[in-house]
Amino acid sequence: MSSRPKIFLTRQLPSESMQLLKSQSELTYNHDDRYLSKEEIIAEIQGVDGLLCLLTDTIDDDVLGANPDLKVVANFAVGFNNIDVAAATARGIPVTNTPGVLTDTTADMAWALLLAAGRRVVEGDRFVRSRQWQGWGPLQFLGGDVTGSTLGLIGFGRIAQAVARRARGFDMKILYWNRTRLSADEESKLGVQYASMDDVLAKSDFVSVHVALNDQTRHLIGPRELSLMKSTASIINTARGPIIDEAAMVDALKNGSIASAGLDVYENEPQLEPELYDLANVVIAPHLGSATIGTRTKMGNMAAENCLAACRGQVPPNLVNPESLD
Repeated sequence: MSSRPKIFLTRQLPSESMQLLKSQSELTYNHDDRYLSKEEIIAEIQGVDGLLCLLTDTIDDDVLGANPDLKVVANFAVGFNNIDVAAATARGIPVTNTPGVLTDTTADMAWALLLAAGRRVVEGDRFVRSRQWQGWGPLQFLGGDVTGSTLGLIGFGRIAQAVARRARGFDMKILYWNRTRLSADEESKLGVQYASMDDVLAKSDFVSVHVALNDQTRHLIGPRELSLMKSTASIINTARGPIIDEAAMVDALKNGSIASAGLDVYENEPQLEPELYDLANVVIAPHLGSATIGTRTKMGNMAAENCLAACRGQVPPNLVNPESLD
């Protein structure tokens, strides 16, 4: 193997991460700010040692099989449902991710969406920009109180716990549902109460979604679950789009069975359920959960180090399929 491994990157990363890759590898990369097709990725990975890809890239068995000498697939993301990990493992290809670096950044984004949706900030912004505003009025854009309200968390991993810690500053009652319940001591320290998912949905003024996407959680929040929510409640999603049945959510937003939504992820990104674009009671952000300079740089550096380590024949720091090395 060359002392400088060959790496293909599917989209440019922050400058510090790019410099790291350029200094330690023979780097080729997509210079355009757009997604690459599967066929383009297959063409570009010929003869390389490592593939550094994004959550938006589908890395299936066709891609993995296109280069029998591929030594690693390094994902620039915490999640890795875009990669056929089983196929990679069968081919002896390590897969890596970037865990632990975006917890606080994504929790901040969940709160930005919660406040914007709950207090109708974006609706008000549009109204002022349209030059329609004639001055303060007692009934203008009335939203829901955040302080003292009830926050429901569906899933209770690191990001949800960070959201819960912020909620204590708003004197909120915090309910959570998770497949595994915390100990009584942990619940006490975080100031949270465990409840069934149905109770979390029914009793919360704001519901924030934080489960991982898998076969069991796809459309976890569907028509029945949305019907349990208060008509004054907001739903927030910074996890993965397909966890919520997007068409059912549109219906709920249109018929008033829920008040609003704050979304950073979508079922078929970058496409949205068409009616979402025109609904006033939904805040739609372009997948900004980890979008700070600091966090994206940490992610890029971690992905680069993972990729470089595997290319050198070392065990990468953030390996998600250790059995690939057997």
